[in-house]
Amino acid sequence: MTMIGKAMQDAVNEQINKEFFSSYLYLSMAAYFEGKNLMGFAHWMRLQADEEREHAMKFYNHILDAGGRVTLKAIDAPQSDWKSNLEVAEQVAEHEAKVTASIHSLYELALQEKDYPSQVMLHWFINEQVEEEKNAAELVAKLRLIEERGTAVLMLDHRLSKRGGDEEGEEE
Repeated sequence: MTMIGKAMQDAVNEQINKEFFSSYLYLSMAAYFEGKNLMGFAHWMRLQADEEREHAMKFYNHILDAGGRVTLKAIDAPQSDWKSNLEVAEQVAEHEAKVTASIHSLYELALQEKDYPSQVMLHWFINEQVEEEKNAAELVAKLRLIEERGTAVLMLDHRLSKRGGDEEGEEE
C-alpha cells in the first residue's frame, strides 16, 4: 500500500537530489578551505556536508516508509573556487535560503495533498532551516566584521575547529 502520492513522491525525490547537491557543495567548500590550510573552516564545512547527506537520507527513508519509490538523479558538479572566505560564507547563506524555500514548497504541497505524514516530517526540516540560516548568517557577519584580517581569520578558524559533529540544535 502506497501512502505517498505521486506528486509528493516526485517532489521529495527532487529534494533528495537537492540535499545531496548541498552536501557535495559543502564538501567542495571544505576542500577549498583545506587548500588554504584553514582546517577549522574545512572542519565546519565537512560537518555541514555530513548534515546535508543525513537530510537527504531522512527524505529517502520517508519515501520508503510511506511505500513509495526512491529515484536518484545525477548530482550537478558544485563550484570549486571562490574569491574569498566571505564569498564562501555568503554562498552558504544564499544556498540555505534556497533550501528553506524548497522545504516550504514541499510543505505547501503536503498541505494540498493532505499528506499528513509528510507534513509531520517536514516540520523537523522547517525548524532545522531556521538554525541553518542563523548559523550561515552568523558566519557571514563575523567574516564581514573581521574583513579578512589574517589574525582574526585564524582565530575564527580555530573556533570553527571546535564544533562537534553530533550535537543536535546546539549553538556553535
